Amino acid sequence: MCQRFSMAAELPEVKEHFEISRVMYYYKDRYNISPTQEMPVVLQQDGERILDEFRWGFVPYWGKDAINADLRNVHQNPTYPKMVDKQRCIIPCNGFYYWKKEGKKTYPVRVVMKNRSIFGVAGLYEIWRDARWEPLRTCTLVMTEANPLISEFESRMPAILSPQDMNRWLDEETNDLEALNPILRPYSAEEMEVYAVTPMIENNRHDSVECIREMDLKTSWVKP
Repeated sequence: MCQRFSMAAELPEVKEHFEISRVMYYYKDRYNISPTQEMPVVLQQDGERILDEFRWGFVPYWGKDAINADLRNVHQNPTYPKMVDKQRCIIPCNGFYYWKKEGKKTYPVRVVMKNRSIFGVAGLYEIWRDARWEPLRTCTLVMTEANPLISEFESRMPAILSPQDMNRWLDEETNDLEALNPILRPYSAEEMEVYAVTPMIENNRHDSVECIREMDLKTSWVKP
């Protein structure tokens, strides 16, 4: 399960990469995004791409697939067909966090692209209303089989989309899960790498550039 990720890049780069037309909130770098926190999402409405902010995790938060949706369960979850039909989004990202175990020692690591580029993960969103009928905008990451790099930590990984696949995922005319399934595939492990990071990320109140800096495990000092 992916329970932490980062999205830190200049807004012009984000807008260019995801072909954003409108930004609907005050964008800022995020280095340690965790469930129940607000996070950036890309939506497509009437052919226009929008960057907005949703809460990570469906309601109820403890429900199955609240933060990581596994579309293998589509036939067991009656809400999936509606979401796949009309409620697809992309989650901008530039790194995932996992915990690596070596002997009795466990420490956090960050999985990134080798060129440190940003990328998009397939997502689904839902607008839930409370007892007062107030809207709560929520989202989840779509998962696929883990590649050899991430299988060391988990059996599933977020479904990273190529630019062409992002177009297909956001296409408002496409509403067939079977047609979309082929783009929800493991991303190439050869294009990704892993490095150790500070244990600070275990506390979701820490959200600074220190979270993504590489740690020297021998000295426990952050590498410059």
